[in-house]
Amino acid sequence: MAAAMSRCRLASRLALAAVLCLAPSSFSVEPILPGIGAAMQEMVAKNEIAGAITVVVTKNKILHLESTGLADVAAKTPMTPDRLFWIASMTKPVTATAVLMLQDEGKLNVADLVEKYLPEFANLKTPSGKPAKLTITQLLTHTSGLGEAEAAAALQVNRLADLVPLWLAAPMQYEPGAKWKYTQSGINAAGRIVEVVSGLSFDAFLRQRLFNLLGMKDTTFYPTDGQRARIATAYAKNKDTGLLASVPPRVGYEGTPNRPPQGNGGLYSTATDYARFCEMLLNGGTLGGHRYLSAAAMKFLSTPQTGDLPTGFFQKENLGANYGWGIGTSILRTPHEGVAAMLSPGSFGHGGAWGTQAWIDPVKGVAYVLMVQRANFPNSDGSEVRLKFQQAAAAALK
Repeated sequence: MAAAMSRCRLASRLALAAVLCLAPSSFSVEPILPGIGAAMQEMVAKNEIAGAITVVVTKNKILHLESTGLADVAAKTPMTPDRLFWIASMTKPVTATAVLMLQDEGKLNVADLVEKYLPEFANLKTPSGKPAKLTITQLLTHTSGLGEAEAAAALQVNRLADLVPLWLAAPMQYEPGAKWKYTQSGINAAGRIVEVVSGLSFDAFLRQRLFNLLGMKDTTFYPTDGQRARIATAYAKNKDTGLLASVPPRVGYEGTPNRPPQGNGGLYSTATDYARFCEMLLNGGTLGGHRYLSAAAMKFLSTPQTGDLPTGFFQKENLGANYGWGIGTSILRTPHEGVAAMLSPGSFGHGGAWGTQAWIDPVKGVAYVLMVQRANFPNSDGSEVRLKFQQAAAAALK
């Protein structure tokens, strides 16, 4: 067993060297940071994950890029940096970036009423019977109260436009702005607004205006056959045996052309691709001489837009007040024990349902990117895997 794992680690290191040689010029080759690989290997040994890719990036280079464990346990396929992952809700900051790019161009404002771009929303009523008058900001901060599409009906559509009547058919959940509640429909409505304003499908807008320019060649709603062959297998941990078992793609997010480009969680990506996105955000919206977001737009991403409302995924731990919500991002107001202990106030980012994480610390000028595919973490934002990664990375950077 030890010999097999050693061979896997060697194969991963060789693949890593090849990827680093081909990486964009702004990423200089640096030694792997000590301790991170060992921390991830501990998580593999505990059957928390089958494998992981970890990245630590600054404004102008990758400090750390390492693969650990297996991309497919049954086939004994080593994890390598070119593996694609379903990044789920890590799509949300990308959707927010698209909206803010259009705001920078004067084509919309996040304070605008949704009905300005989606006229069907003009008739939407709140639970008290008042006109809803939702804003784009409320859509992107999970404070709209918009209802969710009925699941079976949503699986029958292949365009964002076809989801609009399904959202409006569902009763609103609460009065707009009254509280924070994670709401998928609002993010997808924002993606539909991008389509209306830009005249492009949402996936085409992101490809042309963001991914191609950033060099994010493996970030897509619709993986090609070649990319699909590189998708890391997802696993769930059996609560009785403690073993990992493979699981199929999440229903509705299989990455097939018959599904809408869902801005709430439809993207597949690689660790190095998403690190490029984080590098751009660390640089205040610019990278490689191209400005993607203005300083004003960056404030919307990195400054709470939710007032004093408790937000985020640590409500059960009474840590909701430690977080605010920006346009499409979670923002750490006050660090707390655990996964936030090593982050500075004002750090922002987002996780995904299957354990992927990306957190940007503007104070320290560093971002942490974690790629895994574990389907049943109790709370992927609070997973032990994320904790061990960020602890090891922070210790190495001291």
